[in-house]
Amino acid sequence: MSEPTEKPFLYVVVCAAGIAEDVGTLITAAQERNWEVGVIATPQGLGFIDTAAVEKRTGRPIRSAWRAPGDPRPFPAPDAVALAPATFNTVNKWAAGISDTLALGTLCEAYGLGVPIAVLPCVNEALAAHPAYRASVERLRGMGVRFGDPYAGEFRPDGGRRDFAWERVLDLLTPDPRHRPVTPTRT
Repeated sequence: MSEPTEKPFLYVVVCAAGIAEDVGTLITAAQERNWEVGVIATPQGLGFIDTAAVEKRTGRPIRSAWRAPGDPRPFPAPDAVALAPATFNTVNKWAAGISDTLALGTLCEAYGLGVPIAVLPCVNEALAAHPAYRASVERLRGMGVRFGDPYAGEFRPDGGRRDFAWERVLDLLTPDPRHRPVTPTRT
């Protein structure tokens, strides 16, 4: 059973994008802002992060698959969820209510529980122009999901890549210490 915590608990949902290798930046920033952090990765996202480093930094296992009935909950209920980086696939499936991975199930349930959710998209311009993606973002915004500026990995004039604004997702979240959601049923 997960232990209750005095600090607000943040679920960080990580998708399969090259920038995901730097998720430790978000974890550190969240911890500096007094969050406890648990990481949930999409199955493909696992291949983009240093599992051992993330688990050491959070003190918790990374989750990517449903737990078996009767297994203890490794995380307390979330006070907020940060989806970063958010891919085209995950945004579209989530907006459609598809819950075929733990990451998507967590996002769908968090909305239903009224948990604040912030998203940092990592989608190139060609995919962002797709009508399904635009409709998905519009639907999720209509549900109260907070979006940061999209990141496409574009180059700066000096030839380097623009930094991913990890801390922006934390700026979008304003935890309410009175909010303790009902424990999710499947996560």
